[in-house]
Amino acid sequence: MNTHALLQQLHIDYPIIQAPMVGVSTPELAAAVSNAGGLGSIGLGASTAELGRALIDKTRALTGQPFNVNLFCHAPARFDDARNAAWLAHLRPLFEALGGEPPTNLKEIYTSFLADSAMLQMLIEERPAVVSFHFGVPPAEWVQQLQAAGIFTLGCATTLHEAQVLADHGVDAIVAQGVEAGGHRGVFDDAPGKDAQLGLFALLRLITTHLDLPVIAAGGIMDGAGIAAALQLGASAVQLGTAFILSPESSATPAHRAALGSARASDTRITSSVSGRPARGLVNRLYLEHSATHPPLHAEYPLAYDAGKALHALAASQGSNDFAAEWAGQGAPLARAMPAGELVAVLMKEYAAATAR
Repeated sequence: MNTHALLQQLHIDYPIIQAPMVGVSTPELAAAVSNAGGLGSIGLGASTAELGRALIDKTRALTGQPFNVNLFCHAPARFDDARNAAWLAHLRPLFEALGGEPPTNLKEIYTSFLADSAMLQMLIEERPAVVSFHFGVPPAEWVQQLQAAGIFTLGCATTLHEAQVLADHGVDAIVAQGVEAGGHRGVFDDAPGKDAQLGLFALLRLITTHLDLPVIAAGGIMDGAGIAAALQLGASAVQLGTAFILSPESSATPAHRAALGSARASDTRITSSVSGRPARGLVNRLYLEHSATHPPLHAEYPLAYDAGKALHALAASQGSNDFAAEWAGQGAPLARAMPAGELVAVLMKEYAAATAR
């Protein structure tokens, strides 16, 4: 009954949400999932209001079905000069080994939704069916304004406390993100040692036991059996990201796709060295916490990402993918290369088989 009610609220057929993976999700991917009966998603965390409007328009040109628009709600960077300088100094040998120099200044390449009233106004004007929040939640007044425009709101939580904050701010449903999930952790406080790293099953039971809101399970779910398990534990729907990376509609690079089909897919870890916030992906030379050296405290998010992207661009210009951000969850070895709409159909067949046992 919980699933049925949420599907009615979202106006979708199946309890499958495609995760809004910035850098991988596309209007084509979101539309394919929505057209197949799930809820597709696009990520606007790296977009301006103008670009966000264009992405919404492009998605609408490909589907008449509901889709989700995702925003980053991180605390804006404080520009701690000493901290950022120490980080750049630590990265300098990596740049110099490639014949380059690190940036002299780090830029805030992603504007937080919390500081972007133009994005809020655009969303109210465009009225996408669903808007979701990552890294935190905007003021309750903003949530109410979105809801007044007919928008269903989702918030990501990695702990019961975060879920309670989301509920207090009035969000309509909660995405419970287990530590198994690929990409950026949705933690509100990204300070070292603050991430509780709860597994999905425990997190689901904590939230569904204490809060009377629909919960969407995210983290390590790759097939219909995983969907069935999550719903059995109280989730009303599931969110899958890594499962869709190999779909032709995604914008994953050839190197990322190849890595998911290799032995590297079995080694995913959480790092803050790539972007400045904890995120799970395929281990490479930027996973400095796992190296023999002991790095200083990373630069703030997204300033560290500015440095990481510069290092990746320098290496890529020489044919190296050693510093790429290749996000993936713990279920990565189970990824399947098939069109997104076909994958949704396969997932629902597997789910039906799992629940018929």
